[in-house]
Amino acid sequence: MARTFQRSPLALAILVLLAEEPMHPYRMQQLIKERGKDLVINVQRRASLYQTIQRLLRNGLIAVKETSREENRPERTVYELTEKGLQTAREWLRDMLATPKAEFPEFPAALSLIPLLESDDVLHRLEEREAALAEKLSRLDSILHQEAADLPRLFLLEIEYLHSMLETEVKWVRSLIDDLRSGRIAWDEEWLRSFADAEEG
Repeated sequence: MARTFQRSPLALAILVLLAEEPMHPYRMQQLIKERGKDLVINVQRRASLYQTIQRLLRNGLIAVKETSREENRPERTVYELTEKGLQTAREWLRDMLATPKAEFPEFPAALSLIPLLESDDVLHRLEEREAALAEKLSRLDSILHQEAADLPRLFLLEIEYLHSMLETEVKWVRSLIDDLRSGRIAWDEEWLRSFADAEEG
């Protein structure tokens, strides 16, 4: 059954955390954020965390260790990793490291449909994107410099990767902005119609 489980970064993170020790969901969410893993694992919605835990539980990858209730507080369930869960986590991790996955992020999809907008509009949107990316890159620079003093590189690999990918995207977006400003890439309705006609002919 574990083989048909729809794996996700969040599901893997839960299994890996429970490999450290049994814990309750709030502690899992806390640790993911404290360790900066929320840069690569989406834990913003607590409902997603609980839904993923329930799916892991149904598939026998984790188990309930204990349930307790403190005075005036909701019931708290502590989960633990099963042997099947440990094996599955290792399989997922090996596969995720070795096999590139066909992912469909929004930005390339938007680029593929860009002629719907006017070129000036696209230029302004890309300038906004470039500013947001540069700010994000600056934040990652700060994290890397601060954390590198205290943590071995082993615990910063995902930050390094994000930084490298972001640097590449910033460089590419800037080159596209330059091409739009200079007119090396340009279009209007007339050009699009003539291009479509030429393709049909």
